[in-house]
Amino acid sequence: MGDDEEKYDGMLLVMAQQHEGGVHELVNTFFSFLRRKTDFFTGGEPGAPEKLVKEAFAHHSKLALKLHKEKQLRQDKEKKEKAERAAKLVEEEEEEKKKKKKDADEPKIKELTDEEAEKLQSEIEQRKKQEQNGDVVNSGSSTKEEKDKASDSEGEEDEKDKDKLKPNSGNGADMPKYKWTQSLSEVDLLVPFDVSFRMKGKDVVVDIQRRSLKVGLKGQPPVIDGQLYNEVKVEESSWLIEDGTVVTVHLEKINKMEWWNKIVTTDPEINTKKVNPENSKLSDLDGETRGMVEKMMYDQRQKSMGLPTSEEQKKQDILKKFMAQHPEMDFSKAKFS
Repeated sequence: MGDDEEKYDGMLLVMAQQHEGGVHELVNTFFSFLRRKTDFFTGGEPGAPEKLVKEAFAHHSKLALKLHKEKQLRQDKEKKEKAERAAKLVEEEEEEKKKKKKDADEPKIKELTDEEAEKLQSEIEQRKKQEQNGDVVNSGSSTKEEKDKASDSEGEEDEKDKDKLKPNSGNGADMPKYKWTQSLSEVDLLVPFDVSFRMKGKDVVVDIQRRSLKVGLKGQPPVIDGQLYNEVKVEESSWLIEDGTVVTVHLEKINKMEWWNKIVTTDPEINTKKVNPENSKLSDLDGETRGMVEKMMYDQRQKSMGLPTSEEQKKQDILKKFMAQHPEMDFSKAKFS
């Protein structure tokens, strides 16, 4: 059936929202329509209508139970995998703590093996050859240049981002008429309405599409009506009314590796460089993906300030460690990059 089965979902959903008595009232309305406007009950053989209803009920009941069972199995599997990832993450953190403690307990000056010394000496000689054309700056000047470069880059970035909003505690923004928060995988929106009655589904307009969102009170201009920053999974997104006055909308991102700088394109931007990943659900990601995301965000911040990335820092640390272990060698003309 596929798309044909879902063809009338929009119309039926509107009908369902207008039945305050729930499913019981909706089913009663449907049979009332069949009784008043069709010959469903009288046009066939005796017992035919009841047989038809029972067959339809049995068919859809079987499908519903099957889907429910599959969903339950999938959720159990996800819970198990999540628990395993969490346990693995804790184990990795413990190993990292032990490693750091071990490194801290080791002497600062450590004798290199002949192979390590030869490799590092080769790298140093290669650096010196590359700098023979006069582009040689002593380590003190180089450090000063790095600081100046970082200061200039930071100034440029600050100038570029000065008009952007600072993210709220949920890595989103507090707008005059609504508030939104986000993690790497989802966006949550709260839209309060100043009304003197408890709102129901029939009182509001909420339309979630793959690239657009509309939220408002019926008969009034919508609070939000525009193109989303990026695409969302409509089938996994939802909305509800809280306390009779607040509409909450949950959007599931398709791209789970980026921060949104606005919820709709007409909104002012937030400064995503000030997003705090600890306030997001990075813990929900598996260890490998989480490490990759954190490394990517760290390197992005370092580059924006003109500072070395994690790989560049690693190389510098190796050279500096070698320098500390061999104070008799002259590194005055060594350039750090």
